[in-house]
Amino acid sequence: MTLRRNITNRGDVPALATWREQLLDRRRFLLGLAGGSLASLLPLPAGAAARPLEEADRWDLIARVQDRLFPSEPEAPGAREINALSYLQWVVGDRNIDAQERAFILQGCDWLESLSRERHGQGFAALDAERQEQLLESIARSESGENWLSTLLLYLLEALLSDPVYGANPDAVGWRWLQHRPGFPRPNQHNRYRAG
Repeated sequence: MTLRRNITNRGDVPALATWREQLLDRRRFLLGLAGGSLASLLPLPAGAAARPLEEADRWDLIARVQDRLFPSEPEAPGAREINALSYLQWVVGDRNIDAQERAFILQGCDWLESLSRERHGQGFAALDAERQEQLLESIARSESGENWLSTLLLYLLEALLSDPVYGANPDAVGWRWLQHRPGFPRPNQHNRYRAG
């Protein structure tokens, strides 16, 4: 906090840049630590690390987790209606996203699948809704599992609130549900962010 007070009082731009870089380094460190911690907290069956999920299976598992985290309801859009999966695929495919965050998102699928097979003898997709919920509640009790679920939830909320030009929130379904009016000017096909 001392550095923050000094920046505020002096308006020291180089110190502000240093402080920001320290925060980013801390975030990268914590994400890396979280990934390693999740692996140690969720015991994997022998050979599980050698059998990661295929890419299509990972995305199927993420879609199922998104449906558990943000289910569809009669009066409210869920993960499917806001195109949360395709939005996350777009984000993960962006070369500008932090590589550790990308790896953490995808590796979490392998950990969850391994835990499901260890506890229930079958993959997460084969579990009924109740056992899926129980497994997600179980991993949420660990700090790393909670971080993984929180990361998925963060991108769910981004998809809900995103401008439709990015492929999420089609026809502004999330905005209508939240009774949100977007600011202007809105991005369009010519000036929107393009994934690297």
